[in-house]
Amino acid sequence: MDHSHISILFPYFEDTEYKQLTPAAAHDLGLDAVCRELSEDQKERRMITNILTNMTSDKRVALYRQKVFADILAMPELRKRLTELFDRLEFLREFGGMKKATDEKLGIWYLMHRLDELDEYISCVEEIKDCLDNENVKSEGLVRFREHITSVYDDHCFAEMKKDIAALKLKASDVKSVTVGINVNERFEATSVGLISVNSKQFRKSGIVSSFADAIAAKGGIKDDAEWDGTMHYHEVAADGSRSLEKGLTFFMMKGAPFLDERVRETVANVPDGDGLNNSPAYLEKVFDKLLDTLVKKLRDTLSKYVNVAVVDISKLIPEFVYYIRMAEFVEKKQAEGFSFCEAQILDDPDVSMRAKGLYNLRLAVEMTDSKSIVTNDLDFDTADTVYILTGANRGGKTTITQAVGQLFLLAQGGIYVPADSFEYRPADCIFTHFPADEDKTLDLGRLGEECVRFRELYSACTSDSLVLLNESFSTTSFEEGCFIAKDSVRALLGKSVRTIYNTHMHKLAEDIGELNSGFSANAASLVVKSEGGSRSFKAVKAPPEGLSYARDIAEKYGVTYEMLTSGE
Repeated sequence: MDHSHISILFPYFEDTEYKQLTPAAAHDLGLDAVCRELSEDQKERRMITNILTNMTSDKRVALYRQKVFADILAMPELRKRLTELFDRLEFLREFGGMKKATDEKLGIWYLMHRLDELDEYISCVEEIKDCLDNENVKSEGLVRFREHITSVYDDHCFAEMKKDIAALKLKASDVKSVTVGINVNERFEATSVGLISVNSKQFRKSGIVSSFADAIAAKGGIKDDAEWDGTMHYHEVAADGSRSLEKGLTFFMMKGAPFLDERVRETVANVPDGDGLNNSPAYLEKVFDKLLDTLVKKLRDTLSKYVNVAVVDISKLIPEFVYYIRMAEFVEKKQAEGFSFCEAQILDDPDVSMRAKGLYNLRLAVEMTDSKSIVTNDLDFDTADTVYILTGANRGGKTTITQAVGQLFLLAQGGIYVPADSFEYRPADCIFTHFPADEDKTLDLGRLGEECVRFRELYSACTSDSLVLLNESFSTTSFEEGCFIAKDSVRALLGKSVRTIYNTHMHKLAEDIGELNSGFSANAASLVVKSEGGSRSFKAVKAPPEGLSYARDIAEKYGVTYEMLTSGE
């Protein structure tokens, strides 16, 4: 494993290969309904779906993920604290990615915001470290993440960043006020603004009698030059709507010739005609930056040195944590309602690829709050039962069971506890589904043609490590034609030893199991959703297809056998 690769979902092994399920397969497995329950955020739902449907048969990945999930599920306080911290980090990352709309150099006000951003980042790193240090973390993924956070915290760069930011904040806090000169025209409209000085003390507010009007009305009130001798009194500019100015900017009004000194000229900004003082803060920022060039340069250098390395490095893991946290919240909620979940176990037996006890469809847990109404099933995949021909009554639970098996593999390989009493398995490299297509997708080839093309593509892509789920495949033609295609398809799958569930109404396919198995090391078996007196039990068992016996039960239940119909004649 490459230990420089930090991820709690995708441990890096050079020989690991991932395959992405198709959107159609994700829909066939009911993931859209499940993900709606996990999160109200559409972006999060897409992210969770993408993670679950990115599959690998590498058992090391499944084990790595399920240990991380076990940690996060067992530590609700950790989930709560991490969620709060990652919300803060995500905000910082998004804020840090924003760019100014203009080509101007970033001004001091923006840079000060970024300084606060880095200061907040330091706080987040310290809190994450404290959070993980105080928890009994066992999984390799979280241990590696904790080591990464610790290395960031202990790194010389991080210590230097703390020192630089503290010094910058202290230096910036020395600025308490600025002295500004404003040139005006004959209509007493501001034409330019000049920054005279930056002060370490705030001005003191003068009395009402020392107003500007009093000053210019007094003898000698209007001066012949623009040099300030300190005789004018300071007045706060009223914050009334459009004439409000930035907090901390204080003014001295002066009338006279333009500034001539070169040092001062560099701090003068023109004011557009008719604007008066409306845009003074924006212009003052420009001249303020010039006068504080050393501080501004230090701010820019410090921020560019640290911010990209700092925030992005940790925030890229936020979606991975969100995935585990949303799953843990769901499992915890459903366990509290009485639903059974278990940690999957990897099988090393070459003759067995799945043993499941008490499995059920996760969609049922989403739709129900009463766990007692759930019907569970047991199912194995091995050399004797590689392909199941699943038959039973319409709406008897065939599709529900087919979906449930696919969900077990998705969740287990995603590291999540599965809806079952126990689940042992060999990871699948991918799940292929062959469910009825939407009618608008069959216009060109016709329904049967479209089904044949899709099955050919599925068969070419699947391997002995895959899971294939067929739902009423080849049922859109006559019984004879459909059964002929279905038999050849099942034999082809047996030849590849692909784990398969084929739910169908074609009972004859299950009756011909002996013929299907001839010549293959893998075997097909008949699986039936049992009926009891014409009612559906939703319980699947290995047995010959019921076929006509089920029809007989239904007929007797509703009184339409020949004997019952004619008995009253």
